[in-house]
Amino acid sequence: MQASPIFSRTYDLVLWLLPEANKFPRAHRFGLGERVVKQVLDFQETLVRAGLSKKDRVRLLDEADVTLALLRQNLRVCKDLQLLKLNQYEHVSRLLVEIGRLLGGWKKTTA
Repeated sequence: MQASPIFSRTYDLVLWLLPEANKFPRAHRFGLGERVVKQVLDFQETLVRAGLSKKDRVRLLDEADVTLALLRQNLRVCKDLQLLKLNQYEHVSRLLVEIGRLLGGWKKTTA
């Protein structure tokens, strides 16, 4: 399970995003920053749960899909508020697109 590309790419996303969110200005660090961190960690946790639970896998993958969409939206807000530079947003967007494709493939194989 943990060798699957979605787990390693999500781990890369977590490792990249946590320090970046800590660099947000104080006015946003404890609101938007915490929300983004919580969403990325919730997404990672939901993937692990889906990998371990065959019974609830479809529901958990749907939940992960919603969390990923919320994370995308909040990271776009971060970019628009200039909390992330354009090159940082491009990097995280590429990661999110790749993770989204992997998640979609996983959902297709379990449906």
